[in-house]
Parts: sequence; C-alpha cells; structure tokens
Amino acid sequence: MKEQLIAAGDSEARHQVDVLVIGGGPAGTTAATQLQTRGFRVALLEKDHHPRFHIGESLLPANLPLLEKLGVADDVKAIAMEKWGAEFVSPWHAQETQTFAFAEAWDKSMPMAYQVRRSEFDEILMRNTRSKGVDVREGCKVDAVEFLPGGEGAIVSATHEDGRHSTWQARQVVDASGRDTVLGSRFRTKTRNPRHNSAALYAHFSGARRLDGKAQGNISIFWFEHGWFWFIPLADGTTSVGAVVWPYYLKRRDKPLEAFFADTLAMSPALSARLADATRVSAVEATGNFSYSCSQTHGPNYVLIGDAFAFIDPVFSSGVMLAMQGGFFAADALETCLRQPAKASQALALFDRQMRHGPRAFSWFIYRVNHPTMRDLFMGPRNVLRVKEALLSVLAGDIFGRTPIWPSIAVLKAIFYAASLKHLGRTLAARALRKRQIQVHDDLQTEMRQG
Repeated sequence: MKEQLIAAGDSEARHQVDVLVIGGGPAGTTAATQLQTRGFRVALLEKDHHPRFHIGESLLPANLPLLEKLGVADDVKAIAMEKWGAEFVSPWHAQETQTFAFAEAWDKSMPMAYQVRRSEFDEILMRNTRSKGVDVREGCKVDAVEFLPGGEGAIVSATHEDGRHSTWQARQVVDASGRDTVLGSRFRTKTRNPRHNSAALYAHFSGARRLDGKAQGNISIFWFEHGWFWFIPLADGTTSVGAVVWPYYLKRRDKPLEAFFADTLAMSPALSARLADATRVSAVEATGNFSYSCSQTHGPNYVLIGDAFAFIDPVFSSGVMLAMQGGFFAADALETCLRQPAKASQALALFDRQMRHGPRAFSWFIYRVNHPTMRDLFMGPRNVLRVKEALLSVLAGDIFGRTPIWPSIAVLKAIFYAASLKHLGRTLAARALRKRQIQVHDDLQTEMRQG
C-alpha cells in the first residue's frame, strides 16, 4: 500500500492545453510564443535546462524581422556579433578569397545578421516564451505521444528529472524536438537524406585571427579536400570552428578525436594561419549522420518544425532561420485548425508547401557546394540578369517573401549546367567522387560517440 501511495504521489494530474510543444529551441519557442499570444493555452516541454550548449551560431538577415516580431530584437543585439557578409576561401582558385556582402542582395533592407552564442540566444527565446504566459517545463522529457481516435487530440506522457510523471492532453502537438525527432521516430518517417550525407567535428577557440574592421564578424567558409570548415566569430572573443566532412574521411580516423580534429584543421593552410595563435577552449564534439528528413510535415493533430522535420547541412547557416520561420508557419496553420476546423485541410496543405520550400531552396546549392563548377561560380560571381543579387538573397534567407529572385535563380542554375557540360570530364569525375562522398557507413555514429 505504501509503495502504491508513493507511486501515486510521483505523478501529476492530467493537464489540459490547446497546444503541447515538444522542444525549447528556436522552433519550439517561436511556435509556443506565437500561439500563446493568439489566445491559446500552450505548454512547452524541454528535456534540458537553459542555458545549454548548442551548435549553429550563425544567423541570417532574414532572422532579424522574426526577432522583431517576437519582441526580442534588442535582447539578441546585446549579446551578438554583427555579421555583414560571408567569406568563401578556396585553395583551388587564383583569387583565394571572395566576400559576399548581404547589402548587395536583391532586397537592400536586410544588410546584416548576427553571430550568437546559442546558449545565450536560446535562453533569450525561452525567457520570452515564459514571459508571454506559456507553461514551460524544463528538465521534462517526453516519453510517449498517443493520438486519440476521431481527431480528438493527443495524450503526451513525460518524466521530470526528479522522477515525477506528467500527462498532458492537447488538441494539437508541435514536434520541435530537434534531432530527437520524437514524432518522426514514433511514426518511422525519419530517413537519411539519400542525396547528402555528412558529419561534423567542432570546437571553440580563443585568440583566432579575425578579419579587419566591419568584416570581423563575417562567417568564413574554407573549402578543403574532404569537405569544408566554418569559422564563426562570437562577441565574447571566442570563435566557433568546425569541419563538415564526408563519412569516408571519418572512417580513416585512427587516433583520439582531438588529435584527428587538429590534423584535419591543418589541411587548410588559410584556416591554419587564422588559428596560429589560437587556443582551443572547449572539448571537440562530433555529430554523425548529419543530414536527414521526415517524409511528412504533419498528420492528424500534429505538425513537425525545425530539425524535427529535416536538416541538410549548415554551410549556409539556414538552420535557425528555417526553424523560427517554421514556428510562425505552424502558429498560422494551427490557429486555423483550432478556430476554423473546416479550413484545416487547406491550412495544413499551405503549411506543407512552406515547410518543404525552405530546405528545397537551399538544398540545390548544398548538394553542389563542393562541385568544381559551383566553386567557380562562388569564387568568380557575376551579376548577369541579377544572378549574384538573387544568390545573395538566398544566402540572406530571403526566400519566403515577395522578392522576385526566382527567375534569376533559374538563370544561375542554367549557367551552372552549361558550365558543367563545357567541362564534361571534370563534371563526370566530380559526380563519381560525390557518389563516394555520400556513401553511408552505419557504424560511424557509434565510432564517433566512442571518441
């Protein structure tokens, strides 16, 4: 009897909400805040506590209007490094560096972005969500989601870090659980991206040499034989440095992760020069099987946003922008589902198109970013029929509005294909290499976790 009483005391009564959000990153906090301010009862469950470490420190200009809408623009500005452009560095071109300024994009109203320490940025978003009245539970891990028959919502079971159990009944569920992909795993809709497969090694450094003047906050992308490096300056003086590489390269590792990462950095003379006087100030982290997607964006009484739906590659810093934009899209769709059920199908169809558009717009470039023809276009850009402005608009994240970039993007793609045919031998060799690059190694994730 005593054991039964203790067990009963460890559980809370069932909570009733309109929307239950799983995950407290940029996607989840954006959706929760928007839905709460629109008059719904919203709860958010986050398995960790803020602040917590997260990679992905580079924002896009298109993030800034979203921060304004959420009411956190000033708070983010206070912890951020201004980012006015992106630098690409190639060891295969006579002009080794090429800088793209966001101010030269099609829409001149978004000339800059930010670099942020994600622990601080995500905490700002979470504080804002709580201040708007969302029932936020940190240290609370979702164990199960069971959907009720007849479209009556879902029952979500969760465990708190102190051992208590909670049950939530929600009319709608937002999966913003990131790489955990709670519902993608639940319905087995998460799959590796068959067209892209990469992994990342990364750490923070102090004392790294930055660019001069206004460009000191720019992100730098360094190509090398096995992938590319990022170099992201942060406001507190540290710099995030990472290598995104192909699985076959990681299979070569025969030494501890820290030594392997150091050897990898040494493969780029230009990056090594920037790190000559730098000191690594964090452990080296590794993430395998980087690219994946879920086959559906929504289902009866649920939607997937941010990395819970898909993640491709961080080369264009699109992750946070797509996550937050997905939060706004989810709020619009679910508001219709909850208030005008007769229009739910139409709203969710629009949501599906919006969610797929972002990854599709970036992925064409991501799949080809290591192609020699694409490197040529990045290192020697021309503005024929405004193709450079259109490309800069994509790099700025200006892909959801009314900026008329798509005809020029089509011209850019035509230029790419024409140049690839002109250098057919090189193109065929690059195609064969890419098949090798994206080959899946099922045991890679386990090996990386073992360090």
